[in-house]
Amino acid sequence: MSVATILRLAICCCSLLLAASNSAAAPDATNKKQSSYELMSPENKAMQDDPSLNPAMFWVAEGESLWQAKSGSKNVACTSCHGDAKKSMRGVATQFPKMIKGKLQTLEGQINQCRTAAQGAPVLAYENKALLALTAYVAAQSKGMPIAVKETSENKAELQKGRQSFNEKMGQLNLSCAQCHEDRAGLRLGGSLIPQGHPNAYPIYRLEWQTLGSVQRRLRNCMSGVRAQQFEYGSPEMAQLELFLMWRARGMPLEAPGVRP
Repeated sequence: MSVATILRLAICCCSLLLAASNSAAAPDATNKKQSSYELMSPENKAMQDDPSLNPAMFWVAEGESLWQAKSGSKNVACTSCHGDAKKSMRGVATQFPKMIKGKLQTLEGQINQCRTAAQGAPVLAYENKALLALTAYVAAQSKGMPIAVKETSENKAELQKGRQSFNEKMGQLNLSCAQCHEDRAGLRLGGSLIPQGHPNAYPIYRLEWQTLGSVQRRLRNCMSGVRAQQFEYGSPEMAQLELFLMWRARGMPLEAPGVRP
């Protein structure tokens, strides 16, 4: 059997699965925003809820140590500028991605900006343990607070580009984010419930990964799943999509660091 034939069969199977899922009662468009936490088993919910069981708390603890440690050629710590993170970082993660000096910046990007400008330290790569730890620590200070990303005159163009990426079909399977996470949210695909796709718990410890990961890692997983060219980590396209997703989830409480299957 040729590769082209196998690909056509895969696309047909995917289409049939989606069609079968869609034959069930579609979710009411007026339904409230729902965190994928609500779709988890009681055991997984307990793992997220209990700090002594949540594996992501190891990264939070590491992030706290990094926050207090002097680094870079300037030999200063995060706390040297920002003081006690429990006070200064309260609510910060609910506002990212955000426009800073005319550039759309993710939380990870802002941490790296602080490292290079304030500490004289090198940039940390996405999914680097130290960057995940600092991100998790900062995000944890806003746990339970509502996502506060809004559309503004400054971010409107970037938000529109993110919206376009969310709705645009991509890859060999010719599917968009919206087709799964809006049109079929709450239905089943391959036996699993399809979530609404909100990023309100990132960074998350995913049991499938057996480690902590950023929302950009999860987005790249989805792009790979539909056989699409993945956006690069830290790219403008990725920041725009992340901005739209956070705007779409506005008002939802931040769960970071979360746990997911």
